[in-house]
Amino acid sequence: MLLSMTGFGTKSYDFSWGTVLFEISSVNHKYQDFSVKLPPELASLENKVLDIMRKNITRGKVKLSAEISWNAGSQVPVIDEEGLLNFYNQIKKLTKRNFLECSNDISSYLLIPGVLDAGKNLASLEAKNNPEVWDKMVIEVINTLNDMKKSEGEKLKSKIESDIEFLDKLLISMNERWKIAKSEALNSIRSRIESVLEHYNLEFDEARVASEVSLLSDKWDISEEVTRMESHVDKFRYAINLNESSGKKLDFLVQEMNREVNTMSSKVADAEFRWQVVEAKTCIERIREQIQNIE
Repeated sequence: MLLSMTGFGTKSYDFSWGTVLFEISSVNHKYQDFSVKLPPELASLENKVLDIMRKNITRGKVKLSAEISWNAGSQVPVIDEEGLLNFYNQIKKLTKRNFLECSNDISSYLLIPGVLDAGKNLASLEAKNNPEVWDKMVIEVINTLNDMKKSEGEKLKSKIESDIEFLDKLLISMNERWKIAKSEALNSIRSRIESVLEHYNLEFDEARVASEVSLLSDKWDISEEVTRMESHVDKFRYAINLNESSGKKLDFLVQEMNREVNTMSSKVADAEFRWQVVEAKTCIERIREQIQNIE
């Protein structure tokens, strides 16, 4: 199963005091780069939300945010009676101790921070008293993101499988062309050696010539590279069908494929083979670009 690192999800939840809208988005990144933006009333949830994201998202640059839309009447001022009375009693003690007068009009005390709340503490109380509910909501929001990532991942998989199929056929052609090019190159070298010997009227040593040609043949041999390439392609096919997303593993295999193709190119000078190398490297680059989007 392939998961794209690019996706977006949104989900809203209704409460008696209003509606909370969650949004989450993800783009490519090698590691976990997560950020959370919550309204002040839900600030206590931030660390827990980050923990949940780390457990449910392997990698990517992910942003999660939440906004509250308050219902009518939910922000009617609420007086903290106990806090107000406690503050008033402190004022009375202070004025009595210093022989001052204390007014019985407590309306001015309503301006003291914390005494008069606009009602937004309802959301923070909800988060504090029912943390498991909010955990469940965050997981559901992440699931909406993952659903989109799965959908995008299937599209990526289809494109990658097409390119792997092309690369597999190209590898067969390269192997066949190399055998022809190798034979042509060795015959050409043998002819040149014979021509030089004949030109300088030197004795022709068949064993020596065969030995030198054999050494050159070993230097040009790409059978090991072809075998390793076939192995990488097989492992790549296996990896894209795993139940877990394996972007890092696929990225490593693509690097190995590119290395093998470069080695082949350095060994074989045949023009047609080198053009096949260009085709192979172009195909591998397409695959590499696609898997950069995979989690």
